[in-house]
Amino acid sequence: MSRVGTIVEQIAGLIARGALKPGQRLPSVRAGAVEHGVSKNTMADAYDRLVAMGHLQARPGSGYYVAVTRALSSAQRSRHVAQAIDTVSLLREQLVQHYEVRVGDGRPPPSWMERFDLGRPAGNAKALRDTDIGHGYGNPWGYKPLRERIAVALAERGIQAGAEQVLLTHGANHALDLVARQLLEPGDVALVDSPGYYPLFGKLRFSNVKLVGVRRRADGPDLDDLAQKAAAFKPKVFFTQSLAHNPTGGSLTLPVGHRVLQAAAQYGFYIVEDDPFADILPAASPRLATLDQLERVIYVGTFSKTLSASLRVGYLAANNALAGALCDLKMLTLVSTSDYVERLVFNLIASGQYLKHQRRLKAHVERATREALPALKSVGLALPYAPGGGFYLWARLKPGQDELALASEASDASIFLAPGAIFMPERGQLTSALRVNIAYATDPRFLAFMKRRLAR
Repeated sequence: MSRVGTIVEQIAGLIARGALKPGQRLPSVRAGAVEHGVSKNTMADAYDRLVAMGHLQARPGSGYYVAVTRALSSAQRSRHVAQAIDTVSLLREQLVQHYEVRVGDGRPPPSWMERFDLGRPAGNAKALRDTDIGHGYGNPWGYKPLRERIAVALAERGIQAGAEQVLLTHGANHALDLVARQLLEPGDVALVDSPGYYPLFGKLRFSNVKLVGVRRRADGPDLDDLAQKAAAFKPKVFFTQSLAHNPTGGSLTLPVGHRVLQAAAQYGFYIVEDDPFADILPAASPRLATLDQLERVIYVGTFSKTLSASLRVGYLAANNALAGALCDLKMLTLVSTSDYVERLVFNLIASGQYLKHQRRLKAHVERATREALPALKSVGLALPYAPGGGFYLWARLKPGQDELALASEASDASIFLAPGAIFMPERGQLTSALRVNIAYATDPRFLAFMKRRLAR
């Protein structure tokens, strides 16, 4: 870390711990430089960063003071906001990346992703021009040629939807957020997979939506549990991931899919089907949107998992009326997504680079899965869900083993684990399980740690 960064971290830590009080004056730039053994320019840079971060206030002619207006403590936050923020602890580690061994990560390693030639033309002059940066907001629906290409991909999956039913979003999480805002109000009930996609849980809690979990079985949602919860709670929406489920890795079967749609019709709820691995899964895989043709199902896709998380391009497909309402909501909340980034993604598709990358990524997944299964079993982990072609496996510990304690112990060895409890919509529910990223499952440091720990 640079000298400036070290000073910033030290002073911010003193403020966070209360050693420096709101309104307290800090030493002058000259005195601070002497105290920290740095030049005056370095000290001035550190103070400026602390001002930019909101930790300090600069008073011309007087000096630097600890900011009086500070972020609310968790005790001061309203309960639903605190719960939503607590949920992102795992996501924060995936983004910041402190650990050497990243078994709990949601992303594949950088070596699995391509270095794309973003300047390569897609085969004609128009495509080359389309990668030039524009200076307007762009169409609120998103870049039309990309929406048309997505509509073709949906047709290959058996989902009939025109480009006018496809709305581009800032990744899949933005799509989920738009749907939640449109269909749910504070106090409403939403059904979610249990275990399921934890960032969604925080998003819904933030909106004061009541989460009710539906047990996830090896073949999809537990149909009896779904019917009982739907009858008892009258939900408006069921959020689910049919294929290569996060976190279990399993996939829905066709008979279960039919029954899920029957329940939706009987109890009158929408289904939001998240399909982040669609581009590396068989087109004929059983999808609820294929069975339903977007009557009750809202289909969500993304390029973040299979192309680049940095590009942040996702989409949703819905019936015409709902798609139009969601586009209006997108304009109100975001105005528009990045036309430039959407053109880049389209050019990667049209130039053939994305297709080649898909093939290589799928080969990585298949190889890593083959190697992960026997390795995990060799250290005493059970795998109750058949792998569905995504990045994850659900590894069961021995009954009664505390996955939170295990994750804490692993962190001391710089091993990042994703305890199953994080993926449960009911707080405090332990699972004696871990979500394992197949790309890191055979790391010898992880396997040695698990073998020692499970042998106790």
